[in-house]
Amino acid sequence: MQSIHRQFPSRVSLALVLLATSITGTASAQNDLDTIWNDPAFRKAFIAGYGVNAEIEPRVTPEDVKLLEEVRPLMASGELEKAEALLEKKLQPDGSALLDFTLGGIQFQQGRLDDALKTHHKAVEKFPSFRRAWRNLGLINAQASKFDDAIRAFTRMIELGGGDGYSYGLLGSAYASKNDQQAAEGAYRNALLLQPERVEWRLGLTRAVLAQEKFEDAANLANSLIALYPDRHEFWLLQARTFLGMKQPLRAAENLEIVDRLGKSTVETLNLLADIYASESLMDLAAFTYVRAIALDPAQPPAKPLRAVELLAQRGAVAEADHVARKVREAFSTTLNDDEKRKLLKLEARIALAKGDAGAEVVAVLEEVITLDPLDGDALILLGQHHATNNDPERAIFYFERAAGLDAFEANAKLRHAQVLIRLDRHAEAAPLLRRVQELKPREDVARLLEQVERIAKTRR
Repeated sequence: MQSIHRQFPSRVSLALVLLATSITGTASAQNDLDTIWNDPAFRKAFIAGYGVNAEIEPRVTPEDVKLLEEVRPLMASGELEKAEALLEKKLQPDGSALLDFTLGGIQFQQGRLDDALKTHHKAVEKFPSFRRAWRNLGLINAQASKFDDAIRAFTRMIELGGGDGYSYGLLGSAYASKNDQQAAEGAYRNALLLQPERVEWRLGLTRAVLAQEKFEDAANLANSLIALYPDRHEFWLLQARTFLGMKQPLRAAENLEIVDRLGKSTVETLNLLADIYASESLMDLAAFTYVRAIALDPAQPPAKPLRAVELLAQRGAVAEADHVARKVREAFSTTLNDDEKRKLLKLEARIALAKGDAGAEVVAVLEEVITLDPLDGDALILLGQHHATNNDPERAIFYFERAAGLDAFEANAKLRHAQVLIRLDRHAEAAPLLRRVQELKPREDVARLLEQVERIAKTRR
């Protein structure tokens, strides 16, 4: 499909961007964090970090060094319980903060986050400039989803001159979880400089940039992800969001079609694709895609398929609306609730009227809807349209007047009432109705019609 650049209606664009957000936002930061915890390089670096850094490390006695030399091989071999028991046996309340730090790391590796936090806090209380302890506090709080505490710990680590790829990346995740996207962007960029191979940081940066509506930058970042991993459908979806933000819906549609070819379409992505086609007046493609979305999950709630029929009907795509309506009835006839049944009946009646084949059966259905709900403005207007089309103006006016008594339908009903009066050459009666329409919902075409009606009415006084 060739990209076609057109003006994308702002109201439709916003709706599509919101929907796209809901689709791609499921790739959570927690999944990224889980990948980090399970990364062998991270685990190796974590264990290897229990040596001594004389520049910003607490002092240790020869006895402490001897104890650490006994503990580290146990940690490296995964004998964490033995390492912990050995440390706790010899750890003194006034002992070196390095021993508390090591014990906290062992507890962290065993998944005991609360114990690990308490032990690391003891370490920084004993030695406030203990940079590695602050780093671990950041890591532990990030995994525990305590993002404020993680930010404070990582920030303190950076103030003390630290800063590695993992810490910057997890700091970015913490800021993103707090919706501070500008700070998240800065942290992710630092992480990517230090660890350009980590897809989590590149993805986090892309999301942070996109959240700030820097769409072109986000599109380029997403493109680099796609170049590295062309089979990852979530990256194609992410870039589709950027194209929607850039008001390039057909480029987004191309991405969504690729997602489909990768076998990763969902009801949501197909409906988004169909909405894009409808907004671009590609009604045959829209209807085809809405039907695919219905077939993909016949057990889905019928609200979206019904809305698809309504959208097509409103845009004058009568044949396409009729086709989708038939598929809706086939798929959901036994699961529609009363409100949904009435809505489908009204849509089918509207389509029949537009096709010009609304017979007595459709009228009977609409009258039944009104009997069940006398305040159903849609049905009242549809009945009025039917009678107006079938040369029964007084009956049409009767239904339009009833619909006009409902606030939500007053403007539409009065406009259609006025159109009947104009066809009857009763322009003087139509003029006040059109003026009221303009008060409620001003439109240029109605303004021009009102001007013509008033001019004709004046000439016949």
